[in-house]
This record gives sequence, C-alpha cells and structure tokens, in this order.
Amino acid sequence: MRKATTEPAPIRALLIGIAFLWLALIIFLPLIAVFTQAFAKGWGYFVAALAEPDAWASIKLTLLTAAIVVPFNSVFGMAAAWAISKHDFRGRQLLINLIDLPFSVSPVVAGLMFVLLFGANGWFGPFLMERGIRIMFAVPAIVIATSFVTFPFVARELIPLMTAQGRAEEEAALTLGAGGFQTFWHVTLPNIRWGLLYGVLLTNARAMGEFGAVSVVSGHIRGLTNTMPLHVEVLYNEYNFTAAFAVASLLAGLALVTLGVKALLEWRYADQLSATGH
Repeated sequence: MRKATTEPAPIRALLIGIAFLWLALIIFLPLIAVFTQAFAKGWGYFVAALAEPDAWASIKLTLLTAAIVVPFNSVFGMAAAWAISKHDFRGRQLLINLIDLPFSVSPVVAGLMFVLLFGANGWFGPFLMERGIRIMFAVPAIVIATSFVTFPFVARELIPLMTAQGRAEEEAALTLGAGGFQTFWHVTLPNIRWGLLYGVLLTNARAMGEFGAVSVVSGHIRGLTNTMPLHVEVLYNEYNFTAAFAVASLLAGLALVTLGVKALLEWRYADQLSATGH
C-alpha cells in the first residue's frame, strides 16, 4: 500500500526538475552573468574597479556599518529573546509584534520615517542642527536605518529555540546560587550558540546588502555615504557596467560565503535541536 505522502517516481522527478529549473533561472544564471561581466575586461580591471577610491570607500562604509549593527542587534536580540522566552510579563505579545515590525514595513518607508524624525524639517532635526549634530545624509543615519531593518533576525531565531528549551536549567542554576550573568553565560549561551550564530549571519548578510532604507537616508554622496549596493547603482547608471558588476560580484561572493556558512550552521543547529529532544 502506497503511503499518502509518497508520490510516484515520475511526479517526484517532475517536481524536482521544476524546482531546479526555477532556481537556475532566478539564481544560478544571474550569478553566472554577474561574475562573467565582472571579469569581462580581465583580472586587472576587476582589481582596479574595487581599488578605485569611491568603490573602496563604499566597501569600508559597508563593513563599518555591519561592524556596528551586527553586535548591537545581537545584544538586543539576546536580551529580547531572554525576556520573552524566560519571563511572563504584561506587554509580552506587544514586544513580539514590535520585533516583527521591520518585516512588515517596506525598507523605503522605514527610511522615510527616519527622514521625518531627523531631517532638517523633522521632529528632532532643528534641535540637532542647532547643536551641530548631523544624523541625516551621514553615517549615523545609515547605521540607524540598517539597524532597523536587521534587528529582528537574531531575536526571531532565538525566541522559538529558547522557548522550546524551557526555563528548568536556568531555574536550577539560580537555585544553586548562580547570578543572572553566570546563568546566562554558563547555562543559556551554550544552548543557543548555534542559533545565535545563525541569526548573526543573517543579520550581517542583510546589513551588507541593504539598499532601500539606506538609499533614502544616505544622500548618495560619493566617497562618503554610498554603501556597496548604492555604489553599484551609481556605476550602472553611469553605464560603467564592468565596474558595477565588479562591485556587485564582491557582494555576490559574500552572499555565497554566507550561504555556505548558513548551510553549516543549519546542520549544526539541527544537531543541537535533536540533542535537546525538540
């Protein structure tokens, strides 16, 4: 008797073939095209395109933004997940909904929100300008916008994991006299380390590739506030296609590295869940 969930071999082959064909059309072929165009004029031109001052400035700004945003959102994500999964309090569901907010709001709309807050005619703009504090069209705005669109990833990865693990181990540690920090460092963190790394990886990938929100708040100042995605757009609009694809290939390469590490973490993450019985 055939199981209800087992399709005939021709149907399975057809479904798998359709999946691979679709992946080839929307992922594999575009990636091949990016790298082909990036090296169309040779390795020397590729290196020169990345070493060009504006391109190098965009690379440094992208890495700087990620270096600031990822640790901040990792700490926030762990704190939020700890509060939501280990404690019962009024407003818990509201906090969960707020964490999910960036998933529901368009990045462009998020950028516009920060313009309304910190722009010259915004709520806090005049106050900041009087004191010589520049937020909009500068690095702080890029960091703030990137933080907004990336802050759910660590929290949403850890909340279900920590909820499934329960509170028994932490309560036992506290009963034995451990402090809050000791309990987190020696009990909670070892149990969530792979989930945390997975969330950090997703946060870093989104931080380096964010376009919409950063485009609104950056001001598109070449050599100063253009991140790598914005610099690709500038080069492409100037018909400097090979240089545009060279920078884009660097982003694509980082994405492929992220994918490889993601696959590794998913494998380790699955082992962790099996070991805990969830």
